[in-house]
This record gives sequence, C-alpha cells and structure tokens, in this order.
Amino acid sequence: MTVEQVTADVFLPATYARGVPYARFRELRDESPVCRIGEPAVGPWPPGPGFWAVFRHADVKHVLRSTETFSSHLGATQLRDPDTEADLHFVRATMLNQDPPGHSRLRRIVAASLTPRAVRELEAVIDARARALVDGVAGRGEADFVALTAGLPVQTLAHILGVPQEDGALIYDWANRIVGYQDTDYALSDTAAPEALTPMGREALARRPAPRTRPDGHPVNPRSREALADMFHYAHALAGRPVPGSVMAIMREGGLTRDEFEMMFFLFAVAGSEAPRNALPGGMLALLDHPGQFALLRSRPELVPPAVEEMLRYWSPVVHFRRTAARDTELGGQRIRRGEKVVVFHPSANRDERAFPDPDRFDITRSPNDHVSFGFGPHFCLGAHLARAQMRALLRAVLDRMPGLERAGEAVRLTSNFQNGLKRLPVRW
Repeated sequence: MTVEQVTADVFLPATYARGVPYARFRELRDESPVCRIGEPAVGPWPPGPGFWAVFRHADVKHVLRSTETFSSHLGATQLRDPDTEADLHFVRATMLNQDPPGHSRLRRIVAASLTPRAVRELEAVIDARARALVDGVAGRGEADFVALTAGLPVQTLAHILGVPQEDGALIYDWANRIVGYQDTDYALSDTAAPEALTPMGREALARRPAPRTRPDGHPVNPRSREALADMFHYAHALAGRPVPGSVMAIMREGGLTRDEFEMMFFLFAVAGSEAPRNALPGGMLALLDHPGQFALLRSRPELVPPAVEEMLRYWSPVVHFRRTAARDTELGGQRIRRGEKVVVFHPSANRDERAFPDPDRFDITRSPNDHVSFGFGPHFCLGAHLARAQMRALLRAVLDRMPGLERAGEAVRLTSNFQNGLKRLPVRW
C-alpha cells in the first residue's frame, strides 16, 4: 500500500461525515507535515492526480502568503481540477482565483463595503435580524439550530447585495448546491417556492438547469457557468436595478468584465455565507459539549467576542484550500514541482500544538488566538468582519432568549471534504 493510499482518508468526503480526523491530522503534523495525498474516485466524480497536503500552522501561513510560489490562479483554489480549460478560464475570473496584482484590483473594487467601519454601520441591522430569528422560535422550546442560523447569513447577504428578502431562498439553494455538492441532501437543494419569489426570482428559477452529466458520464461541474445559469441570470437582472449603496451597485460601477461580474456575485452570494453558516452551529455544538465553558459565557457575556474566535478555531468552517506551485520549491523537506497541487488544511493548522497550547481544549478565554479560519496573507477573507459580526449577534440573542439551552438529539454532519458543516443540530431550552 502506497503512502498516498494510506493518507487518502483525509481526502475522502465520507471521512468528514463521521467527523474531522483531528487525531490523524496530529499524526501527520508530527510524522509527515507535508506529504502526498491520493485523489481516488468518489461516487460519480473521477479520480485526480493527487496533491501535496500541508498540515502545520507555520507551513499553512507560508503557503497562503507566498503568492509568487503558490498560485491561486494557475489551477484555481478548489481541490478538484476544473473539468475543462473553459471551466478553468471561467473560474479564474473570481477574486478568489487571482494572484496579485489582479487580485488586488478586484479586491479594491468591493473592499470599502466590508471594512470594519462599514460592518459597524450594519451591526444594528444584523442584531435586529438575529434577534428576530431567535424570537421567532423562542416560544417553542426546541429547534434545529442549523436551520435557525442559516437564515442570518442569507438575510445579511441579501441586504448588502440589494437582493429582495423574498428571494433569499435562492441564495440558500445556490450555496447548498455549490459548496454541498458532495452531499445528496444538498446537491439538488430546491427550497425556493416560486410563489414566494419576486418576478425576477421566478425568472431565474425557471432557468435552473436540471442535473446533467458530461459525455463521459461524470457530473457537470457545479461551479461551471453551465451549472450556474440561474444564478447568473439573476445577477444580471439585479444589476439592472441596483439598490443605491449596495455591493451590487458598487460592482456595476467598478469596471468589471462580464466574467468578473458574474464570479464576484458568486463569491458574495455563496462564499459569503460559509463562515457563519458552518461556524455558528459547530461552535454552538462545542459550547453544548463543554458545559463549563457555556456556563462561563452565560455568566460573562462580555466574553462573546473571544468566544467567537475560539468557535472559529475549534470548528474551522472550511477544511482546505488549494494552491498550485508556480515554480519548483521545497516545503517541509519535500521537493514540490511546478504545476503540482498544494492544499492547506485549516482544521489541522488550528489544532497545531506548535501554535496553540493544549489545542484540543475548547477555551473561550484563549488569547492570543492566531487561527487561520479566514485564511492568511493577501487572500485573508474579505468578509471576516461581517462573519464575526453575525456570529456575535446570534450568540448574544441565544444567551438572552434561550435559557438552559441543551442538545435534544444527535448532530448530523455534512458529507463534504471542503465544508466543515452540520446539517442538523436539535436543541431545546
């Protein structure tokens, strides 16, 4: 059995349906901190060429900041290679898949809308929406915490994009289909009721492509233009009637190409929901499983900000991101050739003993907390301030309105090697 076969467990989506393999990550950090991982076929998805996996905190930060050596543009940032050259060309238009200076140009266009000051101006809206969501279920005494929290990023993104709230279900479905495509419950997400949508939303829904396969029998890439026809139809329709001051209005005036505009909308509408949608339920599960820490937070609500940081470290919302070696290099004692995939594992970096004392301990007072859940370097998540604001708002609302919150059943994990998410978390109070 080859090393790649031995370590392929950290690639397989089924592994993460059972739980993030923290013990395996620890072994690899100690024994093979940079090593080759195989990409076996998964269901209808074909095998890939394999990649270099990076597990230590310092090495992960080195890869993420060294854009001249580890490129986001050459092969894009998803672990799976795009199916065709056309698909690769298309996804390269997004800011996520650019290197400086192209990345810097795109980032500048929208950065002003997500600065700490801009997010502070949104906090009253975020707080009100978080409290309304919690108030809506507070009298029931039980809820699915995943369903409860999913509404906040959808409503927040709709607000900053200028999307009518009636069309928020479209954002929810797009995110499910794109980031949860490895899970059968999410891959065909279809929660948007036509009668509840705006006319613009109904037009987009009518263009939602049916599940399709390529001539070779493999599924159509969920991140291809073909698979996202409904999203992009909606984006162009919305651009024709932008809300003044919205991100959509800024994008319209920013001189973006057609591909850049579509992929910027993709980035906001989909990637913008990942951190709060995954880290809130996951972080709440950590609190429920550590009652002493939950009791401390209830007694000292001023600890909400550091608690949010520990939730993000302990439950990294994203499992990995990919780079491509732009030149021959060496990392962790391994020789990496130009063109080879290099993939950093955030949950491993966030539990690295070299960076965090007692890293498997959930500690809401942890300081400093140098987690990499929002990345590092030029690609540090543009929406980090917004994600943190949403997490703080919902956590405060829960503390105020859900006394005695506890688990009411087993948590159900998302099947995904990319998103560290829950599908259900039954709670009662």
